[in-house]
Amino acid sequence: MISRFFPLLLSLLIYACGSDATPTTEATVVEHTEEVAGFRANPQALEKREVPTIAVGEKAPDFELPGSDGEMHRLADYSDAEIIVLAFTSNHCPTAQAYEQRLIDFQRDYQDKGVQLIAISPNSPLGLLYEELGYTDLNDDYDVMEERAEYAGFNFPYLYDGDDHRTSLAYGPVATPHLFILDQERVVRYTGRIDRSEKPGSAHAEDLRAATDALLAGNPVPEPTTKTFGCSTKWSWKTEYNEQARETWEARPVTLETADVAKIKELVANEGGDKLRLINVWATWCGPCVLEYPEFLVLQRMYGARDFEFISVSADKPAAEERALAFLEKVHSGVPNYLFAGKDIYELVEAIDPDWNGALPYTLLVAPDGEVVYRHQAEVDFLELKRAIVEHEMMGRVY
Repeated sequence: MISRFFPLLLSLLIYACGSDATPTTEATVVEHTEEVAGFRANPQALEKREVPTIAVGEKAPDFELPGSDGEMHRLADYSDAEIIVLAFTSNHCPTAQAYEQRLIDFQRDYQDKGVQLIAISPNSPLGLLYEELGYTDLNDDYDVMEERAEYAGFNFPYLYDGDDHRTSLAYGPVATPHLFILDQERVVRYTGRIDRSEKPGSAHAEDLRAATDALLAGNPVPEPTTKTFGCSTKWSWKTEYNEQARETWEARPVTLETADVAKIKELVANEGGDKLRLINVWATWCGPCVLEYPEFLVLQRMYGARDFEFISVSADKPAAEERALAFLEKVHSGVPNYLFAGKDIYELVEAIDPDWNGALPYTLLVAPDGEVVYRHQAEVDFLELKRAIVEHEMMGRVY
């Protein structure tokens, strides 16, 4: 993940050392290219078009797509399967995540019946905003699909179609998740939902199982076409809100308020609060601090519409207030920013966390009334931190 942001991070480090270089905080300006096992992801901008959903009774289009396992996958590779279920899904969508376990259970129950489920991510990273990632720890880039497949325990192939949508344009998934069931002749016999209830534990993939059971028995599917509810497919031409979202974020006012020991203790206590509060202690003279700082702002953009808030605390000397504010303005830190006003830095250390030895950077995630959810000294593993946030009981991966 760090490699994707290297140009941004380098510019911030130059700034911290006194350069007049102006950094940028919009990670999406970095070209989306990742190379895994010989495949190099390169999402393409496409012209907007209508995408019809393939009709039941049509021959299933072939495909050749890279998987999270680093291998190329083709429809012909699964010629031994009597039934193939194509599940268009994604990392980021809460509805897709709500159905992951049901897909795992289905493949487990039907793998010995000649049925193969194949998951395909149709989404282009170009069409995805930070603000759409509020229920996830991962975006829809190719290079994180292996992480998602392993973490979720997928027992089926997970393929990527985010470069040119070639396969997705042929099938026409309207949302994630969206199913297409193919019979032994590779004719589409069902398209639609998994079941009628999104909430985990409230359904058992009834529509998927009924359609599959009918085909295995040599019978027509009772209801071959159903509607499907979920996150709209992120086609690469859906970028009209990217610039607007960036401008909205950068228009947020950036201020720096001084805070004494009592104020710092109040922030950490989060007494009577109604949000998870992430606090990062940093300083302009701390290279690792300024390198990772923009990623904390990404977290605010991801989770800020939910029960979450990010607060920064600068450990710069009070005399360096202008320098600290200048840095915050350059990275568009439109969140509550504080500068410790005390003369004894060890008072700040004790006020933040008595278990902290004082080395920067330091990060603390506290629930309402001060329960410490996460604490870390030195640079943060942002995947670990995102999971601490999104899997907390106040947040969650599903609606």
